[in-house]
Amino acid sequence: MTADTSGQFDSAIQACKDIFLAKMKDYGTAWRVLRPESLTDQIYIKANRIRSIQGKGSHLVIEDEWPEFIGIINYSIIALIQLELGIGNDTKLSPKEIEQYYDKYVNAAKSLMMDKNHD
Repeated sequence: MTADTSGQFDSAIQACKDIFLAKMKDYGTAWRVLRPESLTDQIYIKANRIRSIQGKGSHLVIEDEWPEFIGIINYSIIALIQLELGIGNDTKLSPKEIEQYYDKYVNAAKSLMMDKNHD
């Protein structure tokens, strides 16, 4: 079970990271100016959207909540990076630096998850 959980986590995170890095190529680190409250709002919007998609019995347009879950993960990691670095107008961090921060928080989350699953 642990290997399966670890593999599922890695697969889901890779999808999230791919989108995060692709968006960073387009927008850079413009999110560095966002306050924690703004990031919390974005996470809430995504969670509310998931609830809306899951709560509807029928859809005129086929919708999937997967992109919203990806958004929650990526906004959460951005929030953790912001809390560590502080809010700043410094949007000059390199993609490599940002990826290292991303990996740091993903690894911490995975380690916690694996420790909790071991209990």
